[in-house]
Amino acid sequence: MKMKNKKLKIFLIIIGVIALISFFMTIMESSMSAGKIAIVNVKGIIVDGTAIIDEIKQYRKDNAIKAIILRVDSPGGAVVPSQEIYEEIKRAVKFKPVIVSMGSVAASGGYYISCPATKIIANPGTLTGSIGVIIEIPNVKGLLDKIGVKAEVIKSGKYKDITSPFKSLQSEEKEILQKLTNDVHDQFVKAVAEGRKIPLENVKKIADGRVFTGLKAKDLGLVDEVGDLDYAIKIAAQLGNIKGEPEIVIKKSPLLINFLKGDAESLLKKILPYMQVYYLYLPTPQN
Repeated sequence: MKMKNKKLKIFLIIIGVIALISFFMTIMESSMSAGKIAIVNVKGIIVDGTAIIDEIKQYRKDNAIKAIILRVDSPGGAVVPSQEIYEEIKRAVKFKPVIVSMGSVAASGGYYISCPATKIIANPGTLTGSIGVIIEIPNVKGLLDKIGVKAEVIKSGKYKDITSPFKSLQSEEKEILQKLTNDVHDQFVKAVAEGRKIPLENVKKIADGRVFTGLKAKDLGLVDEVGDLDYAIKIAAQLGNIKGEPEIVIKKSPLLINFLKGDAESLLKKILPYMQVYYLYLPTPQN
């Protein structure tokens, strides 16, 4: 019995020592670190903003994180996820600086989510802007007619199959979809004007879907400065009042998840146009 008690005491002492060492190491690391900057990556087509929002929210609530960098390399995506990320960034900038660092492409929805940031930094050759909305509806009726296939439709309302690929759009249906597109486009324009503090009329003049280089976007007021990711980190450290070399925090996804995500984005890139209105810049070859 005495032997068991002795072993238990030794075990508890060891646990206590480990806990004490861990505590002091945490304090030392905290004192050695000048401050932390979190980098949130937004890559590919924006289909679901949940993971990005959760990551920003986590860093927003973490007092050790002095600034957040949103590294955007995206041609855009679905409307609602883009709007939800936009709103979360609006919340985050009230607590700490959020700096957008643009990669190769930060267009359409990729630009939309960047607007409310504390500062936007683009590379000189970044493709950005593309302030616009698009709906694409494939029409396979002619092909089906040639091979003798006919789609039978039973619907509850006149316009229930308005985006069906098995029929041609009528003029009245085109008018309905145009009004829908215009409504969402107005939301985009207002978001840019609000986020970038640019007069609404000035945004409307360039909100025709065209893209700009980072240099041109700076001239137009769509971005604040021209620079790479290292420069964005430097600016984030300054705005976060970090003295010395900042500690960079990046959440890494498992390789399998990245692989599956790539396949999923490839598939969604093909089917997304058939499903909804979206902010998306997809360059096409010119004749």
